[in-house]
Amino acid sequence: MSAQAFTLDDLKRILREGAGTDEGVDLDGDILDTEFDALGYESLAMLETGGRIEREFDVTLDDGALIDARTPRALIEVVNTLLVPAGIV
Repeated sequence: MSAQAFTLDDLKRILREGAGTDEGVDLDGDILDTEFDALGYESLAMLETGGRIEREFDVTLDDGALIDARTPRALIEVVNTLLVPAGIV
């Protein structure tokens, strides 16, 4: 998939597909600055999420990316720094 940017909607879709959602967690709410642990996504779920992001967006997340990016906003920023702008090879 070629994308201009990795968005919150992309992340929510990948989280739901890979790890589902915890009961009582509203991913459609204001979650940008909520830590993944509070959203019910622990290390195994985040590894699955990272793998899906890598495959779908053709990026490579370094070992610390998923540990350091503790919120959706932080992970989105990391992924977007890795995406090559359209037309630049």
